[in-house]
Amino acid sequence: MGLSEAHNALKANHLREFVHVQTDGGLKTGLDVVKAAMLGAESYAFGTAALTLLGCKILRICHTNKCSVGVATQDEDLRGHFTGTVERLISYFTFIAEEVREILAELGYSTIEEIVGRSDLLKVIDDKFAQKFDFQNILRKVDGIDTCQKPSNDPFDDNRYEKELLKKVHKTIENPNSPIKVNTEITNLNRSFGALISGEIARFYGDAGLPDNSININLKGIAGQSFGAFLSKGMNLHLDGAANDYVGKGMNGGKIIINPMHQGQEFAGGGNTCLYGATGGKLYIRASVGERFGVRNSGCISVVEGTGDNACEYMTGGIVVILGNTGINFGAGMTGGLGFVYDPEKSFVDKMNQELIEAVRIDTDDTERERLYLKRLLLDYVHETESDAAQNILENFRAEIRNFWMVKPKNMTVLPLDPDEGD
Repeated sequence: MGLSEAHNALKANHLREFVHVQTDGGLKTGLDVVKAAMLGAESYAFGTAALTLLGCKILRICHTNKCSVGVATQDEDLRGHFTGTVERLISYFTFIAEEVREILAELGYSTIEEIVGRSDLLKVIDDKFAQKFDFQNILRKVDGIDTCQKPSNDPFDDNRYEKELLKKVHKTIENPNSPIKVNTEITNLNRSFGALISGEIARFYGDAGLPDNSININLKGIAGQSFGAFLSKGMNLHLDGAANDYVGKGMNGGKIIINPMHQGQEFAGGGNTCLYGATGGKLYIRASVGERFGVRNSGCISVVEGTGDNACEYMTGGIVVILGNTGINFGAGMTGGLGFVYDPEKSFVDKMNQELIEAVRIDTDDTERERLYLKRLLLDYVHETESDAAQNILENFRAEIRNFWMVKPKNMTVLPLDPDEGD
């Protein structure tokens, strides 16, 4: 239904020639591919079928790190059970292609491109159950071009801006003993800012990166998608403004500091899915962020003043401090790392996904280490952002610590805390 509607809507608005349409969703056979082509798809994605060929048993425990067939796990012992081979995939897709060729030959066509969008070649089978449904909208054929006519979009060099900055900081990359500070502006046209410079650092030093605070870039404005993506060690980004989705995606080190014009948990300093797959570094935002914050975070330390739904989803490492509302379904699939959540309204526990995690208080005699860690982290956050919310908590820390939950996986016995953090 979605494929047919998207294809026809693009045609009705004279946009189909500019768009390559791909579909997926349970494709298994050559006949599935041919039907998808007739409904308007030009390429076809296989997920479940390919996984089962490699040994997946659809146990739906991928997020627990306990995949018994070694497909979705980081446990070396379980990985030993993996039996998948490249040859299986080659054989499967060869059979798919052969079936597609046979069906095309029966229909009198020599290429699949000839049947893309040809919904007139489909008809409802003569079956009582099928006849109960109205397929008119799905099989409707709208006049116009059925396939993408442009091989690619016109080039847009959104890295030009960062390439100019790379020239300014390259001496520091070559000679780490000469730190540099750059002041400039940024707009939402500048996507993935920081990735280009980080790539150059990696070319010289790999994962080791540069010494701390080697490159400091102070920015003003609204950053585009993936601000600070894949950030390298030794590089700091200070943004007076706000950023879009995917802030700190895959970041490996360094710092991202965001100070919006309007601060506090009622305002947004970052979009959705920030810290997706981050492995290190720090992210401080003096405002709230969108949904799925910290998804698959495995090493970054972060402080924000509020999140949307599904924060810390599938998190495997790192530390997340949230000084405000979290939204629902917090910590779904979270198997590592820690969260500290400020909850003066006593509403957080009902928003947790409690399958794998638990929330504990840290105002007891045996949690001095946790309190010390949190306090030093908040001091560092205030030093970088001048956050009023964090400053108020620190000024009344003895009382406010009672409003914090520490969220951890239920089976975690050793907490990943550095008592000197923030010094």
